[in-house]
Amino acid sequence: MDAGRFYLSKLDSAAGVDEAGRGCLAGPVVAAAVILPFPCPVSGLDDSKKLSSGKRSLLADQVKRQARAWSIGLSWPSEIDQINILQATLKAMARAVKGLKIIPDQILVDGNQKIPLEIPQKTIPGGDSLVPSISAASILAKTFRDGLMVSLEKKYPGYGFAGHKGYGTREHLRAIKSLGPSPVHRMTFKGVRVVTREKMLWLTKG
Repeated sequence: MDAGRFYLSKLDSAAGVDEAGRGCLAGPVVAAAVILPFPCPVSGLDDSKKLSSGKRSLLADQVKRQARAWSIGLSWPSEIDQINILQATLKAMARAVKGLKIIPDQILVDGNQKIPLEIPQKTIPGGDSLVPSISAASILAKTFRDGLMVSLEKKYPGYGFAGHKGYGTREHLRAIKSLGPSPVHRMTFKGVRVVTREKMLWLTKG
């Protein structure tokens, strides 16, 4: 990983931005923004999906200690259902950037969609494996969201949120079919929408 590749100079306050939970059936989409010192003081950063849970947690702690600034932004299912997952993701990213204690000179965004903010931006497909600050954001977003889903399991037991973290596993789909959707399910997502429609038809026939 080239730690300086996407920095214009050592003085830039470049914020890496990434999200977690975009494809889930339940829970919020979570974004993180991170401004790291130059050169990057944290080794082992990578796309959070390539790291074990334990490694992610260790790196998340290091990032929080070493970052010049970091912030988390969320978009909950009610907003996701209202404006669609892409727009909700971009809003969560914008909230993360706005929450930084330092206004960034530029934003380095994982993927190919720019955030609706008037700050210079670079979109970098695969950036979570290429750019340290985006990798750091990926790790913070993932660890924050995983912890949140564990908490939601306690509030809405029976769905297995602590295990699958809201993704559409067989266990999760069976739970939705048995219990119906919870208040933190994304009603417009196919796995939830289809099960809900089937349940409503069954109730109507009954």
